[in-house]
Amino acid sequence: MNKTVNINLAGIFFHIDEEAYLKLQRYLEAIKRSFTDSQGRSEIISDIEARIAELFSERVQNERQVIGTKEVDDVITIMGQPEDYLVDDEIFEDEPRQSYSSTSSSSPSKKLYRDTDNSYIGGVSAGLGHYFAIDALWIRLIWILLIFGAGTGVLLYILLWIFVPEAKTTTEKLMMKGEPVNITNIEKKIKDGFDSVTTAVQNVDLKKQGEKIKEGFEHVSDSISESVKKVDLPKQGERIKSTSTSFFETLGNIIMFFLKIFAKFFGLILMFVGAVTIISLVVSLLSLSLLESVHIPGTNFFDIADAASVPLWLMSLLVFFFVGIIAFFVFYLGLKILITNLKSIGNAAKYTLLGLWLISFVSLIILSARFGLSFKEEGSLIKTEKLVTLTSNDTITVRMSNNDLFASRYSRNYGFDTAYDENDNKVLYSQGVRLIVKSTKDSIAKIRIERSARGFDFEDAKTRAERISYKYDLQGKELLLDSYLTIPLKESRKGQEVTVTIYLPEGSVLFADRNTYNFHSNQYYYNDILDHDMEERHLKIITNGVECLDCPEDENFKVKVDVEDEGSSLQIDEDGIKAKSDNSSLQIDEDGIKATSDDVKVNIDDSGIEITTEDDN
Repeated sequence: MNKTVNINLAGIFFHIDEEAYLKLQRYLEAIKRSFTDSQGRSEIISDIEARIAELFSERVQNERQVIGTKEVDDVITIMGQPEDYLVDDEIFEDEPRQSYSSTSSSSPSKKLYRDTDNSYIGGVSAGLGHYFAIDALWIRLIWILLIFGAGTGVLLYILLWIFVPEAKTTTEKLMMKGEPVNITNIEKKIKDGFDSVTTAVQNVDLKKQGEKIKEGFEHVSDSISESVKKVDLPKQGERIKSTSTSFFETLGNIIMFFLKIFAKFFGLILMFVGAVTIISLVVSLLSLSLLESVHIPGTNFFDIADAASVPLWLMSLLVFFFVGIIAFFVFYLGLKILITNLKSIGNAAKYTLLGLWLISFVSLIILSARFGLSFKEEGSLIKTEKLVTLTSNDTITVRMSNNDLFASRYSRNYGFDTAYDENDNKVLYSQGVRLIVKSTKDSIAKIRIERSARGFDFEDAKTRAERISYKYDLQGKELLLDSYLTIPLKESRKGQEVTVTIYLPEGSVLFADRNTYNFHSNQYYYNDILDHDMEERHLKIITNGVECLDCPEDENFKVKVDVEDEGSSLQIDEDGIKAKSDNSSLQIDEDGIKATSDDVKVNIDDSGIEITTEDDN
């Protein structure tokens, strides 16, 4: 049963067994003897004790763990041996056979700190220079390019200033430069500090300093000579042999090295993506264009805000926190991968950011659901008027009318944008206008305008449809149709559109302007007798179709007929004949004839006749 001792090392309490305690005590006493005549002795010993406490803390898994001789031996191996301790045979009687030297055998671990001793502002550039082993001047030039070029340098510098710790202690300053944190380097660092202060003082007694330097060299020379005399070569050989690494350990170290390089590169990418995203969000928020900048497939934040009657500034903040907090933690993760000693932002900040993100996420989910419900029902308002001046004996021209205040292109588009009307009133406009042409047996033409919208219920949708403004104008035999519709500026955009159906009497002639093409480009089930590429032709209206009067003989189409009755339809055009009813269908085209019913399928083509019945299946 071993006795346990509680010790206080550099302000940190440890539990250590008695044997390990005695070894550590002898080691510290040897260190103190080594620096009896050294300048800055107390500071050197204090830093050495702090480093030993740090190494112990790295090896202690919990507060109740007891430090044994193995942990003490590991620390001594890293810190190195003071000269008096190395050559003291009495102390080494119970030592394991290890390779001790005045410098650490382990490879130095470089960490990122801010170097305030060589700083202009916060020491970030000097610290990065040490970390990447380049002159800090180049880092400062990069900051200048980022600030005046891409404009991202200021925020990135501030973030690094906040999260990268300052190198305050001697240990931190050594680790910042990648130097082994051992007795020799701690002593050297502190003495360099004293030397720099000494050289700055005026009226230095050079003669006395020279004598001290001479005495120092003589002391070092005597120590080296004495050490050489007392070196036991067989013992040193055993120590070297016991600490040599095998081939597989070396291979493992090489693999770990490349994995660390990959991790650093991945961390750099995360850091860059997060920083660019945060800066873009901030710039977009300040320029009031955040909702336009953030694109999520299938989501339009303007429409969601509009449908849910949420102010745009509130929607912008919700999107900013939702995306920005994710980007911040991506940046923080990349920074943590690059900087192993990164300061934590604290639990209070983490929980605050998490709370803001959850609030924004839940709010966006609720608003999106409300947006979806706002399109639940469709309502419409239909108005039909007779065009008494257009008869079966007339040639009727149909043309789309544009307004330079709204749109300059003749293209059907159901999106909305803002503009000013003739009275300088700001309105919302859309080119969601559909044109359909049909025949009628009446002797005069008529026009049917259907204004439709969506809402939470039928009444809500119908009320919105009533607020749609759409106009047309009849000038002689020419019918001018607006290519756009407008709604009030504060009106929610909920699928407002206009469908214009023109009924032309049989026997009349239709001349459709080229600018109607995109508006009458309809699917077959609309039964539009005005098909594609029939513009700029004189088309005689016949029963459920048209006949081209001025088409060349080699023109593909001559007649187009669409007939739709309850439960059946007939389409005749340049592609052939298509007939369909509830239980059967017929298609005749250049590929042959295909007929189907509930029980029989007939296919006639170049290969012959194929008849399939239900029994065959």
